[in-house]
Amino acid sequence: MNVKLQRIVFSLVVLTWAAVLLYFFGSGRIVKYLAPDFRPLVLYGGLGLAVLGLFVLLTAGEKSSCGHDHSEGDPHDHEASDMNPFTSMALMLVPILFAVANTKDSFSLAALSRKSLFDEPLSNNVFLAENLPPLTMADIEKTHKKSEAGFYEFNLMELYFAAGDPEIQKLLNGFKVETEGRLVMEKENNEAGNRRRLYRLFITCCAADARAVPIIIDFGNETPPTIAENAWVKISGTVTFPVERGATQVILQSASCVESEAPWEESFMRNY
Repeated sequence: MNVKLQRIVFSLVVLTWAAVLLYFFGSGRIVKYLAPDFRPLVLYGGLGLAVLGLFVLLTAGEKSSCGHDHSEGDPHDHEASDMNPFTSMALMLVPILFAVANTKDSFSLAALSRKSLFDEPLSNNVFLAENLPPLTMADIEKTHKKSEAGFYEFNLMELYFAAGDPEIQKLLNGFKVETEGRLVMEKENNEAGNRRRLYRLFITCCAADARAVPIIIDFGNETPPTIAENAWVKISGTVTFPVERGATQVILQSASCVESEAPWEESFMRNY
């Protein structure tokens, strides 16, 4: 393959990568993969690759020196490769294009199971809870809205980490709260079938480190609502902290459960 065609091929590869990055940023799909602080890097990276690709494409026919002297009869070529350029192009493009076309921008329940969806509350909850500011009733009334039915709106993360703080448990035990998340069937201690698990994803920087943050929903003697597995719901009920299977559980005794629209992104960076 002549040098010009080879440069054109590789510039198209770079431009394709640039298009993928800019597409994910512009379409909003990036919110499923990166926390807010990291998203501008995708934009800058995509623009940088676009400039590089266009530069190589527009100068593909230019001749230039390699910057050092060659000995007489030295045939070496800095742009030659043992691999066919089209093979290299396929290796760099096929995987990423296949992933873009086939990813669902979400985790399966099997994947979520490996990301702590059905795990017991972590032992390091105590450490994490100790780093949260003290919570008082005055704080709750000041920072949490109250629904017309008398339930305080709580972030699911607040309820989850309460399992590691005895002081917050004393304050919230028996408290009426409203929260939201995805609803799935509870696997353990659910012989009567009246329990579900409510979770949201917590992302530190990217989808690779995402983990599920769950609590248990108990419908008691009521028949659980017929809601599709993994659907978004808004739930109100009374918070309790019983000890089950040797660990303090966060269990919401549900008073109501209705389907709701998914928030604009699945992370706790959402503004309330």
